[in-house]
Amino acid sequence: MANKNLNAAKAAKKDEFYTQLTDIERELQHYWPHFRGKTVLCNCDDPYESNFFKYFALCFNQLGLKKLICTCYNGSPVQGSELIIRFDDLDSEPRKQAFKVEITEVPDLNGDGAVDLTDVRTLLQNDKNVLSLLRTGDFRDPECVELLKQADVVVTNPPFSLFREYVAQLIKYDKKFLIVGHQNAVTYKEVFPLIRDNKIWLGYGFKGAAAHFVSPYEDKATAGNHRDGMIRVSGVNWFTNMEIPKRHEELDLVCHYSPENYPHYDNYDAIEVGKTADVPCDYEGVMGVPITFLDKYNPEQFEIIGMAKRGAGDPRLRSKVYTKADYQNYSDLNATPTLWGKGGKLFNTYPRILIRNKKPVKL
Repeated sequence: MANKNLNAAKAAKKDEFYTQLTDIERELQHYWPHFRGKTVLCNCDDPYESNFFKYFALCFNQLGLKKLICTCYNGSPVQGSELIIRFDDLDSEPRKQAFKVEITEVPDLNGDGAVDLTDVRTLLQNDKNVLSLLRTGDFRDPECVELLKQADVVVTNPPFSLFREYVAQLIKYDKKFLIVGHQNAVTYKEVFPLIRDNKIWLGYGFKGAAAHFVSPYEDKATAGNHRDGMIRVSGVNWFTNMEIPKRHEELDLVCHYSPENYPHYDNYDAIEVGKTADVPCDYEGVMGVPITFLDKYNPEQFEIIGMAKRGAGDPRLRSKVYTKADYQNYSDLNATPTLWGKGGKLFNTYPRILIRNKKPVKL
């Protein structure tokens, strides 16, 4: 239900979902050394609602940030109640208008011995130098691109429908980043080569491999744990190019190869490994694994050869091209790995990442 709602939201360009502060705190704890002395940009983040802004504003001094920049696009559908910002008199309603916030310090303005949201609110409402209007607030606007150029690290949850464009911009300007995206993004033809070439990898991830996002739209979903007003999305992860210990942890391989347990594809010179836990320790050839394997991927342990998927796969990796007579009921047998099933018919698997073990066990 949740992924159905997510796909509908993407199609309608209503995919602005707000990440919970607890999820941000859980992931960001692994990246603290990357932020000291740096300028952080959150360029899809309305301070009315963004927990990314709240996180970095509250942790500004602990992280040792040089500057925090947040931008809001024109017409954000949410007005927060915890951090209200007004552009004119304090009795007016907050306007939905694109703006940027730039912070170079977060002092203890109320003198209670700690920096909290009260200090942040006071800073924004009383220092006219930290807040200014933007034309659109769109991350592709030249005005916002100039802000991107100033940043050392970008951290945010970009619209899923614009994920390809967003990542391309980060790569173009050679920025360090930590962003939220759906795991299916690894299969995009614009993204997978970056994964393969170790320019992007997955972070630590959301608890239970699913995230609860606050949704400002009418098509909200209620998950099994009854979090009203949120949409639960499975298969969501963090994408980054900052080094983390997890990236170098070796996958413990306990299975051994046998032709009976690991059938060979008919159209790729590789074997089928249906679960990451079943990767054999002693196979030297190419293996097809689910995209969820990337959560355990260690570039010192494995080599990514390519992907077998329509649109993102490399046709040069195929060992066989089918005729129309071979297609049976499937139209994508050439692109996706296929196996022989009951009745002597071919059936296709889900998209597979083709990998090779760099250190197979010698028996």
